[in-house]
Amino acid sequence: DDLKKVGQKSQEFIDHEAKYGAHNYGPITSIISKAEGAYMWDVEGKKYIDFLAGIGAVNQGHCHPKIKEAAVKQMEKVTCLSRAIYNDQLGATQKYMTEIFGYDKSLFMNTGVEAADTAIKLARRWAYNVKKVSDDKAKIIFCNGNYHGRSISLCAASDTPLYTEGFGPYGDLGFLKVPYDDVDALTKALKENGKDVAAVMVEPIQGEGGLIVPKDGYLKTVSELCKEHNALMICDEIQAGLGLTGKLLCCQHEDIKPDIITLGKSLSGGFMPVSAVLADDPVMLTIKPGQHGSTFGGNPLAAAITKASLEVIVEEKLPEQATHKGNYFRQLIKEMNPPLIKGMRGKGLFNAILFPQGEAPEISLRLKKKGVIAKICSPSVLRMAPPIVIDEKDIKKRC
Repeated sequence: DDLKKVGQKSQEFIDHEAKYGAHNYGPITSIISKAEGAYMWDVEGKKYIDFLAGIGAVNQGHCHPKIKEAAVKQMEKVTCLSRAIYNDQLGATQKYMTEIFGYDKSLFMNTGVEAADTAIKLARRWAYNVKKVSDDKAKIIFCNGNYHGRSISLCAASDTPLYTEGFGPYGDLGFLKVPYDDVDALTKALKENGKDVAAVMVEPIQGEGGLIVPKDGYLKTVSELCKEHNALMICDEIQAGLGLTGKLLCCQHEDIKPDIITLGKSLSGGFMPVSAVLADDPVMLTIKPGQHGSTFGGNPLAAAITKASLEVIVEEKLPEQATHKGNYFRQLIKEMNPPLIKGMRGKGLFNAILFPQGEAPEISLRLKKKGVIAKICSPSVLRMAPPIVIDEKDIKKRC
């Protein structure tokens, strides 16, 4: 029904994608041609408030002027060299990044799934070189409902049929799965497999899993259990990190420092694919030249954009803004108390609204008609996570 109501211009773009593109997405039927801050405009000229934010890729807002200036300036000089030669941007960005996050080293990739795969490789390498796990015996523990990406290895780590069915075989990758937010299950898995466990990989909030927020203290306990069993803790901050939940890293709500963190999405402010893995020397330096890399990872354009993107987060105090605006958003919903809403969950501006089963798609369409773009997590869950720079008047106007 939504497709029948689009304008002629929009229909042409939809038809082209349907005919010439793979059908691996089912997008919202608004054809966006321009965006700025928390606003978007479609090809018919309609204006929207963006509560999707590129699924966390534009926490700083669309086309942030400082990041755009850094991108244009670097594009006029040099964009890509490969890591076979040094460039004058990467080192300064890595210095700034490691200082603000508190790690010894960073490793640049491009997409979030590459960062996740890199973290797994680092954990395995550490297990063999440092923990002295027997060859090819290293295990990684994942949580049910996880979303770390859709590479073959991370499909194998998933228990979501949409991502796993029809893409096997996966073989024995040494991947174990336990329920999310279940300390007893993790404790049992570590006791039974501890000598071979390289790492536990966890999201501080499960975004694609329906924006599931664990109980207070869960992440801290995971960290303590990893230390007890001499295993690394990998925290996937690709969706929940970079200010969105009210902290620079979501795991900082529990005052922990995971052994490895993965970053992506808003690491570039939405200007290009950039991801990174951070760890201290005993982990990061287990990988030697030639054992891992990427043609585009750490290119000078990505480095310049990343530094500007991180500076915006720090200088504009985006974590503090997310805390304040997130509290405001949840309070407005609570005061409205509409009968359809069954609950809310989230932190900062990373929120989900819960509806009766099957209602979320229809609510999403109604919001679109009113000029709000939001993402469905499931038939009963609507994700509401706008750019952090959204104005409070727009939050109030659209609630």
